[in-house]
Amino acid sequence: MHERISPATRVSGEICLPGDKSISHRYALIAAIAEGESRIHDFSTGADCHSTLGCVRALGIDVEEQGTEVIIRGRGLDGLTRPAADLDAGNSGSTIRMLSGILAAQSFPSRIMGDASLSRRPMERVMKPLAEMGASISAREGRFPPLEIHGGKLRPIDYTLPVPSAQVKSCVLFAGLYGNGTTVVREPLRSRDHTEIALREFGAEIRVERRVITLEGRPRLTGRELFVPSDLSSAAFFIVAALLVPGSELVIRGVGLNPTRSTLLDVLVSMGASIRILEVTEKNGELIGQISVKSSRLRGGVIERGTTAALIDEIPVLAILGAASEEGLTVRDAAELRVKETDRIATVAENLRRMGIAPEELPDGICIPGRQQFRAAAVDSFGDHRIAMAFSIAALLADGPCEIRDADAASVSFPEFFRILRQVTA
Repeated sequence: MHERISPATRVSGEICLPGDKSISHRYALIAAIAEGESRIHDFSTGADCHSTLGCVRALGIDVEEQGTEVIIRGRGLDGLTRPAADLDAGNSGSTIRMLSGILAAQSFPSRIMGDASLSRRPMERVMKPLAEMGASISAREGRFPPLEIHGGKLRPIDYTLPVPSAQVKSCVLFAGLYGNGTTVVREPLRSRDHTEIALREFGAEIRVERRVITLEGRPRLTGRELFVPSDLSSAAFFIVAALLVPGSELVIRGVGLNPTRSTLLDVLVSMGASIRILEVTEKNGELIGQISVKSSRLRGGVIERGTTAALIDEIPVLAILGAASEEGLTVRDAAELRVKETDRIATVAENLRRMGIAPEELPDGICIPGRQQFRAAAVDSFGDHRIAMAFSIAALLADGPCEIRDADAASVSFPEFFRILRQVTA
């Protein structure tokens, strides 16, 4: 599917966005190994999260969907059953990496695979700690999906993450639920902490001191009623659109404002963005609020070190902002972007060039000149949801209509994206 997007004269209105993808994954996985029923409201509509639900069903757990409400009837830590076929993670790195931690503790073997894109993504970062805990895992060429997992009784470990990764941290913590003893995970930099919050909500004994997470094994997890906030990573596209299109004023309701995710807002405000946070509340340990955005003149700047790690998913749309800013944008320490759904440094640079902008690619980042005019062009998602959405925002700023090729890639995380984009630019 291709989308034709015309330049926008204004971005305005009030919108609610789908449930947070990261939180939805975690609630579904923990609910499956908790005891009793969990009712999850505003579950993500993205295909990735439904890959997680599909895997949970295949492991013998009753899952009922009623629109965006999902009911999962968990059977406890030891209640999963051997799947009849390969587990399919689709395009979802979150599914394969986090679920592997649970599969590593099972008495039955399993095999988990994904689509062509996921099959190119390296998995050593989860394979190594799980092997240290006692699991046997093999992979294509020693590092790529499918993963064949022969689990069993796991031993707790004290593990230092080589790079910040919430998915790898979650994998080790999920495996640690099954160990008799204390599992410790040490982070070089703080990553998103939805797993720690969710585990605590379900009844796990977990402590966090600075960047050290300590989890006691074999807890009794209990089903809960849970509310998923809107996804700040999804909101980022509309925030950037409202900042860059002159005369815009947009309100986004019910957005997750977890401090490990809200670096985005801090960075934008430091660049001169007019953003206000209103009506902040807390549900299930997660902060939720309303974001008000007005068009602003932005300075641009440098994103590096820990800030890069905190913004890794938002870099593609921030690249669009950088090209329209006064000083441009330089991103460093982002080698992780090379092994996402696409090489996002390369795909961002390629589409920017198609739109008349000349970025400089770095081994671990990108330099984008500021004060640029986007030219009308046909750009490509390359099958990557965040590339599709980021360059749809660039199209709003172009000097004529643009075509987004393979735009349906957005459905991986945000099926409603183009409908809402048309709504706020009508």
